[in-house]
Amino acid sequence: MTPTIRWRAVLVPDGGQRACSADYFRSEQHLRAEGVTHSLIVEDGEGRALRVPLIVRPIEGTRHRDAVSPYGFPGAELNGLSEVPPEAIDWRGTELVSILVSDRVGGPSCFAGGRPVSEVCVLDSGRPVRFRDDHIADIRRNTRLGYVGTCLPVRQAPPEQREALKQLSRRPLARDLTGTRPSFTDAWFEEVFTCGFAWLVGARAPDGAVASASLVVLSDGYLHTLVGGTADAYAAHAPAKNELPVLVELSAKLQAPINLGGGLQPGDDLERFKRGFANATARLCAHELICDPQAYAALSRGQAAPGRFPAYRAQAS
Repeated sequence: MTPTIRWRAVLVPDGGQRACSADYFRSEQHLRAEGVTHSLIVEDGEGRALRVPLIVRPIEGTRHRDAVSPYGFPGAELNGLSEVPPEAIDWRGTELVSILVSDRVGGPSCFAGGRPVSEVCVLDSGRPVRFRDDHIADIRRNTRLGYVGTCLPVRQAPPEQREALKQLSRRPLARDLTGTRPSFTDAWFEEVFTCGFAWLVGARAPDGAVASASLVVLSDGYLHTLVGGTADAYAAHAPAKNELPVLVELSAKLQAPINLGGGLQPGDDLERFKRGFANATARLCAHELICDPQAYAALSRGQAAPGRFPAYRAQAS
């Protein structure tokens, strides 16, 4: 049976302005840093609308385009809506083949029927906080040695801490939430450094140098450890562990649990490390939206790409 069309989707080339909100992943700074090009507006005809920030891309060798969410977990500006069924939307006004939307952590979801992507580790300061014994021992040892955890709004952080964050985030083994971003440009950081809901959390070494640094942002009720790294000279002491107590203090002040992220693969060493601090988990989901089924089928013909979306980009990626 053909589903009843209740919603209409349009694409507005406004740099994501209509999807902006007072949350980091939909902030003006993040959308500019990520090069967001459009807002997807999904209207119900009664004055309500979802607003989704998107990066619209040409599909090489064709006249078609598709779109993807910017980095992170932006989902949509909900405006009181959630779980909108994709099959009840008229997508023709977008003139897109497909859209891949990364939803917010912990919900509510913008569209119904999202595909579960992964589980992330959460440190909720509203629950009993208990770090793993070896983490506690390392934090205490580092404190005795003279390592000090620090936390400042990123707009107030001194230039050397900002520069350290930039350099440490670009190292080959720099940690982020997905492992999919190899580097961040100076322009990207300069946008973030003007944001009012971002913090630079770090650890100072006994000699006063920046031993580790993390960019932490507030979005949709969670603090997110977005990107960071540890200096090689201090890696043996794992100074990033000393960031966690000050991050817990910030979490309690803002009443926002901390999304620590997950591993590069389920159950890997990075995930086990993070679970040693976590006291909860949250699910991530993505929405794989096919706006033009005929064009999608033609572009994907012969592409065997289980679990990859859109299938026609699997070979390139």
